[in-house]
Amino acid sequence: MNNKFIGSNFDDFLEEEGLLAEVEAKAIKRVVAFQISALMEEHNLTKTAMAKRMKTSRSSINRLLDPKNESVTLQTLERAALALGKRVQINFI
Repeated sequence: MNNKFIGSNFDDFLEEEGLLAEVEAKAIKRVVAFQISALMEEHNLTKTAMAKRMKTSRSSINRLLDPKNESVTLQTLERAALALGKRVQINFI
């Protein structure tokens, strides 16, 4: 019995299964949600205060901080960064 995945890495496996982009997008969203949450904590900001700074609703903040919600736009990320005194930086590697 030959296993075509022996000697390959997990990224290769995900790519061959057509899942790499989806898995990477989910991982990125989890990291972004974690970073925003940590910055809010660092600045002692509640969700309500963050919503006020971003001129949006608290439910929008809940979606932003939900690691499973992948519908966050670049505009929302920019507004969150501005509210936290940060900038968004995107790199292709």
